[in-house]
Amino acid sequence: MNVPVTDPLTTVFVYGTLMPGERNAGVAVRGGTFTAQPAQLRGHRLLHLTPEAYPAVIPGGPEDLVLGHALTYTPADWQAALPFLDALEGTEETPPLYTREQVDVHLHSGQTLMAWVYLYARAERLSQPGADCVPSGDWRETPDRMRPRPSDR
Repeated sequence: MNVPVTDPLTTVFVYGTLMPGERNAGVAVRGGTFTAQPAQLRGHRLLHLTPEAYPAVIPGGPEDLVLGHALTYTPADWQAALPFLDALEGTEETPPLYTREQVDVHLHSGQTLMAWVYLYARAERLSQPGADCVPSGDWRETPDRMRPRPSDR
């Protein structure tokens, strides 16, 4: 019996500092080339964390929407990019800052893609001051999104 070979998932949905033109876009490029397409993540909520000056995405309701980009790497470049992305997102920290989860994202063309997304993992932080909802779902509209110190994420 032949088992179908599935291609590895090499698309990541980015919604904050990793988006093209944002302060950590260079981290995404370190792994190699990718195509970037505007995309939406439905059923999730976007928050802006202050004073950290970076976003957090968490599961939300059906009316919630996050705007960002789907970055699709070649399989070889994905293997090179993944350590850089996971390090920036703190997936190996204790406790982790973000976890990488599989989701469906919707491209502006109407196509749906499966992608990875980094979801914020420190729930206790979200009950503290400075965890503000971004109603538009677009982190680029957050006026104080610049990092407070050059050493910050």
